[in-house]
Amino acid sequence: MPEIKIGQYGEDVINWLTDNLEGFFDWLTTLLSHLLRFTYDIVAGLQPIPMTVVFAVIALVITRKVGLTVLLTVGLLLVDGMGLWYETMQSLATVLLATAVALLIGIPVGIWAAFNPVVRAVVGPVLDFMQTVPTFVYLLPTVLFFGIGAVPGMIATIVFAAPPAVRLTTLGIRQVDAETVEASAAFGGSRWEILREVQLPLARPSIMAGVNQVIMLALSMVVVAGLVGGEGLGGIVVSAVQSLQIGASIEGGLAVVVLAIYLDRVSAALGGQGRGNPSWWPKRKATEGLEQAQVKPAESKDLVAAS
Repeated sequence: MPEIKIGQYGEDVINWLTDNLEGFFDWLTTLLSHLLRFTYDIVAGLQPIPMTVVFAVIALVITRKVGLTVLLTVGLLLVDGMGLWYETMQSLATVLLATAVALLIGIPVGIWAAFNPVVRAVVGPVLDFMQTVPTFVYLLPTVLFFGIGAVPGMIATIVFAAPPAVRLTTLGIRQVDAETVEASAAFGGSRWEILREVQLPLARPSIMAGVNQVIMLALSMVVVAGLVGGEGLGGIVVSAVQSLQIGASIEGGLAVVVLAIYLDRVSAALGGQGRGNPSWWPKRKATEGLEQAQVKPAESKDLVAAS
């Protein structure tokens, strides 16, 4: 069996990209750094207490659960009490930006794969590769391309978190009833109109489940981002582990848990899962036209008898 130096070939490719696309990587590093800073300025725009109130209102409006909102608020206040508020906001900014980029890439690719068998056949193994290869394998090339800092950790996060968006978008669209699509086409709907008005709304639960998975996978990469110089809770946990600071590691891990619970419950409620239906929530009133259009049972019998 001849010796196959795949590792050497891969290293040659990475060196070629580093030498010939240095300007592109510098531009992308600058762009992502500015976007990350902008996102952080938004989520940390207020002092911890007012921002906690904002997060509590968001959780209440989306989940419609008072008890859960109180629990999440207590968790955020605990994070502030441990002195990790701004590190938590840095991690939140990284998760939000990485999730946005992963969804901007993953959902269109998922839609494309749902309609194109060739694309689906190609994308499947690529997604398997992205999810099964250890993150440290592609973390090293990102460091070589983008240097030490928050950007390489974010790129690794995007690669790791994007597959669920592609898979669940494709699954949701392909599970839409074919008769419903045929009926829409029979009424003169174009391919774009059917996708926009029929397939995507019916696939929404599956797509939102993908969004939830992307967010949670992105958050799971917080510590990995800390290994390459990323700011936030990952840096706190990595530093605590390296210096054997047990208390700091417990506090950093607890802050990650609080952030994970908040993002999981809120994103799941956005998809309709676990959302409450309290009596104090305003109900949608039935339109008068619909009520007038309904025929009462007695009237319907009279019409049948008259005919």
